[in-house]
Amino acid sequence: MTTPTPAESGGLAPDPAVVARKGSGAKKLPIIFGVISALLAIVLLRSGHTGDTTFQLSAETDFVTLPDIVVPSMLTAWLMVLVCVALTAESVRRMLAHTPQPIWIPIAFALAWMTGFLSWAAADERIRVVSLFAGAVALAIPLIFGALGGVLGERAGVVNIAIDGQLLFGAFAAAIAASTTGSPWAGLVAAAVAGALVALVLGLFAITYLVDQVIVGVVLNVLVIGLTNFLFRQVLTPNAQTLNAPEGFNRLPIPILGEIPLVGPIFFRQTALVYVLYAVVALVAFGLYRTRWGLRVRAVGEHPKAADTVGIKVNLTRYRTILLAGAIAGMGGAYYTLVSVNQFNRELTSGAGYIALAAVIFGKWDPIRATLAALLFGFATNLGGVLSAIGSPVPTQFMLMLPYLVTIFAVAGLVGRSRPPAAVGIPYQQQ
Repeated sequence: MTTPTPAESGGLAPDPAVVARKGSGAKKLPIIFGVISALLAIVLLRSGHTGDTTFQLSAETDFVTLPDIVVPSMLTAWLMVLVCVALTAESVRRMLAHTPQPIWIPIAFALAWMTGFLSWAAADERIRVVSLFAGAVALAIPLIFGALGGVLGERAGVVNIAIDGQLLFGAFAAAIAASTTGSPWAGLVAAAVAGALVALVLGLFAITYLVDQVIVGVVLNVLVIGLTNFLFRQVLTPNAQTLNAPEGFNRLPIPILGEIPLVGPIFFRQTALVYVLYAVVALVAFGLYRTRWGLRVRAVGEHPKAADTVGIKVNLTRYRTILLAGAIAGMGGAYYTLVSVNQFNRELTSGAGYIALAAVIFGKWDPIRATLAALLFGFATNLGGVLSAIGSPVPTQFMLMLPYLVTIFAVAGLVGRSRPPAAVGIPYQQQ
């Protein structure tokens, strides 16, 4: 028997590579669901306890006050385990039937699993839901800025390993500029310029001199750490009152929107820097997919030779894009010194740029998905702090590992196989 050709079968034959990618992702999802569900069930069996968990949905000072939700801890946790098992079974059914896994399945699974885990971990305690999610947004701000910079750079074909250096140098520049001028906006501009300078060095070696982009990025991160540590000790420490006491951004609630129950306190009672971030995410997403500039950026990242033949200056486009990417990442660094800490300290970012890079991969090089991935990592980090504060039975060491475990699971499993831009990391020599 011969295999029918695409014409004989009445349509186009599927691309084997695409089928393999879809199959790989479809198989990984139910396995991960099963493992995570089993882990939660084991925890409940080994450390079961009685009591109620209170989920506080609003503060007493809110314009609209929502009632607290009080649930029996163990009963709710076991019910959520059953929901997770049911969703795992549905995922297995779809895998065996070779049908797509809709996005609502992992979302529903995450919500059910997290509800069950929090019900157990916060027994006889109160979980302030608004604080939990508002803190997650706050911690994710530099990650989102960094992830957007990573998306732009890699969409143009340049691996931006130097995100952490751009964040750190941006934080350093923001502290000095805001301290000397008394304006946090001047600090934000200085942070963008500092991030662009790091990106310029990256472009000089990676685009012009064709040096391996990963090596250059790692070296730049180390260089910025050493440079800022030296300047902190020699310049900022002796002149702390004049050079390291920046005027930070204050919270700026948006009228009406800030009063929306649950959503308002989380998203619309933030600092001006967060509102700038909202605009940057929208502009990057729109520009990348809806403008001629975005089409050219994606073209030089996918097929630079074809872009060159139609008159696009590949290396010039890459330079402009990574400068913009560096400026955006540098603005994320300003969050540390203008909102979070209000002064610069050595190695302030603690490797956040690498988490942002993971968000780029988890988000499949898409600005909106990368933003959601960064929010997930921010939530994992804040969850550890919240559970530690209420005296949860979860070990402190595990909570410190949580954001990194989420990163590993997200990149290695939940995202399945994702295809980066075809020409990313490959230098181009224009003819």
